[in-house]
Amino acid sequence: MKETTLILCKPDAVERQLVGSILNRYEAKGLQIIAMKLMKVSKEQASKHYAEHKDKSFFSELINFITGSAVVAIALRGNNAIEIARNINGATNPVKALPGTIRGDFATNPTFNLVHASDSEESALRELNIFFDENEYIEYQNTSQKWL
Repeated sequence: MKETTLILCKPDAVERQLVGSILNRYEAKGLQIIAMKLMKVSKEQASKHYAEHKDKSFFSELINFITGSAVVAIALRGNNAIEIARNINGATNPVKALPGTIRGDFATNPTFNLVHASDSEESALRELNIFFDENEYIEYQNTSQKWL
């Protein structure tokens, strides 16, 4: 089933210059980039993105982290894109993330865990609308799809 999901390469991934290595993993699995931008997340966008955590003690820490530096927002499309992207990312806590995952290979701190991926179709739609306008999506033929 074709799905579109949001990926955020968080400030730690951008500042550590890991974006290329991270993107390679999604593309190698057959996910197609249909929108991507380097951006500075506003407090308003961050508050919408992390709305489910607004009553938690770490909410302000999340907001400060994601707005503290550049991020790369990516819309990925593909068969089972949501589940595949989350598996590529690995467990949220990098200490528990398996080797071969982004977090298992590159992260050591639960706060600085490099990437975000939508956890459901509903979350993906909500999150994509926070970071992209409809006119930012580019449709093109992904000829590798016949092999996936």
